[in-house]
This record gives sequence, C-alpha cells and structure tokens, in this order.
Amino acid sequence: MTSGQRTRILIVDDSAVMRSLLRAVVCANASLEVAGTAADGESALSAIETQHPDLVLLDVEMPVMDGLDTLRKMRARGHKIPVIMCSSLTQRGAKVTIEALACGASDYVAKPAGQSSREEAVLTLSQDLIPKIHALTSLPQAALPGTARAPLLMTLPKAPPISSIPAVLLIGVSTGGPAALDILLPNLPANFPLPVLIVQHMPELFTKLLAERLNSRCPLHVREGVESEPVRAGSIYIAKGNWHLEVQAGARIGLPATLHLSQGALENHCRPAVDALFRSAAAVYGAGALAVVLTGMGSDGMIGARLIREHGGSVLAQDQASSTVWGMPGAVTTAGLAHKVLPLNLMASEILRLSSRTHAEHIELREGVG
Repeated sequence: MTSGQRTRILIVDDSAVMRSLLRAVVCANASLEVAGTAADGESALSAIETQHPDLVLLDVEMPVMDGLDTLRKMRARGHKIPVIMCSSLTQRGAKVTIEALACGASDYVAKPAGQSSREEAVLTLSQDLIPKIHALTSLPQAALPGTARAPLLMTLPKAPPISSIPAVLLIGVSTGGPAALDILLPNLPANFPLPVLIVQHMPELFTKLLAERLNSRCPLHVREGVESEPVRAGSIYIAKGNWHLEVQAGARIGLPATLHLSQGALENHCRPAVDALFRSAAAVYGAGALAVVLTGMGSDGMIGARLIREHGGSVLAQDQASSTVWGMPGAVTTAGLAHKVLPLNLMASEILRLSSRTHAEHIELREGVG
C-alpha cells in the first residue's frame, strides 16, 4: 500500500451480527475500509479474486467451507495476504484456530462474549483487532511462514562472540508464533541437551492445545508448564495462558531449577510475559541462558534480553524478512542486544551449534574473548 491509501478489509463470517460488528469496527477507523463481505468460504475465495483486499478477517466455523479449509485454499492459490482468524473461545474454536495459525494465518481475535451492549462489543473488538490489522498491513509486507527468501544473516556490529555454554533455551514469541514454533521446534532432536521454556502470548485454552499439537510433531516432549515442576533436558515447557512462567533455583545444590507460575501484574500488557521468564532465567542460569526472540507485536522480551546480556548470557533474534511482525525481535535488535539476527529457517541449526559446544571449545572461546 502507498502512504495515505486506506487498508481494504474483507470480512468473512456466516453470522450477520458478527459481520455487522466487524464492519462497525473497520468503518470507525479512518485508515481502513471494507472491501467486501462474505458469509462462507466459497464466497470469500471469489471475493478475494475480485476485490483484492489487503487483509481478510476470517471466521473459524462456517457452513459450505470453514475457515481452515478456506485458508488452505487461499494459500494453495498463492494468496499471501494476511489473515486474522475470528474465533469463539470454545474447545473446538480454539483447536481449529491453533491449526489455522500453524497453517499460515497471521493472528486471531476472540469474538466478543458477555458484553452488555453492541457498543461495548464493538469497543472490545476494536481494542484487540485494530492494532493487529495495522501491524500486519504496515510496510514492509509481513512474510508467510516458510516463504522462500534469500537467506539473510545479520550480525550486529561490535557484538562480542557468544562465549558461554548454554544451560537452558528460552523462547519468546507472539504474533505468528504457532507457525514459527511449528518450523523451529521439530528440528530440535530427541537428544537435545537443554530444557526449553517458551512464552507464547495466548489465552489459557489456546496454550494447552498448542502444546498438544506441538507434542505430536516434535521429538522432544512438549507440555504446559506446571507449578514446581523440575526443569529438565528433553522437555519443552510452554507458559500457561494468563500465568507468568518463571524459573526458580533448586532447593539445594545439585537439584534442578523448578517452574513457578504466577498471576502477577501484566507486563507489556501481557500475561504470560516474555520479560518475566527472561528475568527469572537470568537470575537462575546467569551466563547459561540462551534467549531466542521470535516474531511478535510490541517489545516484550527486550528488557529481559538486556538482563540476560548483563549476566553474560546469549541472545538470538529472528530477522525481519521471515517474521510475521518484526516488533519483538526488532526491538531486541535495534537495542543492540542480539548476538545474531537470523532467518527462521536457520535458527534451529544455530541453536544446535551453540548447545553442542564442548568444554574445550568453551575454554578457547573464553581465551579468545580475553
């Protein structure tokens, strides 16, 4: 889109009430306009061909063709425009949404529920939806997960080499996260030597289903983190929605660190927050913390990444070309906190290279830095 041109939105939902709510949200924003509406997936595919929208708001559950099938056909036909899924907060709605996000949907919004008036429903929906539309349609165009691009490897000037052997892998991710994790995590082998702790910005029901889906695809065991659970290699722990995930030192020397779940104040408007995890890991693991910041809106993780660097730990960030939204990794990168900025398809190999270092190599690195 050129500067000053309004973003054109296609609204796809079988409910006339929901289409009306979404239209009200879009029309209330001066930078947006409704390109068209559709009540099912088949009609949506036709509208995409004729209306050429900049973004699609796509209902999860519809007759004729549901949102997931519509998304798959869009991508199969080469349509790369951003898609935001509109989901009900139900088991089925959440499960289909997780699958859609892993298959290339850019983000999702929850349909309003429990509001006392139409005005309140429009306001609630607008507060969640409008920032996501702007993030996904601002230039440069966000990349689809898995999109083939020329590899871009960027090392920040004057960044010291990574000189510590990692003891834990920390991952912070938000918008575009399920698709990014679906690419990264299956490439970590069953004998991966580090425990993996992940904060993905999602509600509680969604994080459980995300863990279950990833567990079916990964050599490592993936599950939601549980209070006081020991942190051990061979496992991937995902923060439970609406709960901060932190680590605490073992009760005595020789015992592993444990997980701690809390419902403390929101950080960066989030719970779970990446900063909460990174901050606690910096205190427990020090130079052994390896933090990876992937695609996502906002700047959650930047303060925590700074603490990890101050404790001698290591930080990697996803590059802009492969990110759905380069907010979180961009904040870390522009603050000069990333040792390396990598495309998503090279992230796993770099993690494996760092985590498989021998003690002899560690000594050589330390001496080289000195």
